[in-house]
Amino acid sequence: MTPARLFDSHLHLTDESLLPDLEAVLAAARSVGVEELVTIGTTPEDAAAACGIAGSRPGIRASAGLHPHEASRFDDAVLGELDRLAGRPEVVAIGETGLDYHYDSAPRDAQRAAFRAQAELAARHGLPVVVHTRDADGDTADLIRDMGRDVTGVLHCFTGGNALLDTALEAGWYVSFSGIVTFRSFDGAERVARVPGDRLLIETDSPYLAPVPERGHRNEPAFLVHTCRAVARLRGEETDQVAASTRAAARTFYGLRELSG
Repeated sequence: MTPARLFDSHLHLTDESLLPDLEAVLAAARSVGVEELVTIGTTPEDAAAACGIAGSRPGIRASAGLHPHEASRFDDAVLGELDRLAGRPEVVAIGETGLDYHYDSAPRDAQRAAFRAQAELAARHGLPVVVHTRDADGDTADLIRDMGRDVTGVLHCFTGGNALLDTALEAGWYVSFSGIVTFRSFDGAERVARVPGDRLLIETDSPYLAPVPERGHRNEPAFLVHTCRAVARLRGEETDQVAASTRAAARTFYGLRELSG
């Protein structure tokens, strides 16, 4: 039977744990139906490497951004590099940016400033923004409201609460779930079910957060099938239905019209 076609909306193919056997990783993904992927840039240098991967392989696109862990280094030079990268044909989004108050690797005011500036950059280029948020629901919601409808975003690897979810959905944003939905400790089933099908994405966040039954191993895009099944179960839908709806939503979010290559 032909596997359902899947879209991994967020992963890190530039990570040193994936690069040595990247072609095998991509072949394994294709064998289970993962045909399209967006590899996420977390610094300008990482984004340039992501563009290199995306530019030479069908079905792969890239994003360009500065992760909140790196927000201390945000300045006009970094913004200029991201602006330049945003013009590359491989780049379909700005980010990941956002707020991480769990690790607080950068001062919170620096995180907020970098987030706001990257959202404005996305709006100027007509691109969506990919957002990381952890233990920062209130400030993330405030920034989303401040942006209005100037930019569309996705809350990636969503583990936030109802108030942030409501704010994002009211603003027309998308929500993405990762392998965390397969963990025994996951307590967000009701939120998975509440996201409209046309605003729901799925991701691996490879090489991080491998889903059950691969938990504890290096994550890779082929494991998206497990997340898709878990999301389908939580929503009371068929796996093929979730595969199709999340693929369509990801293509809409990233502004894609046809599979490259």
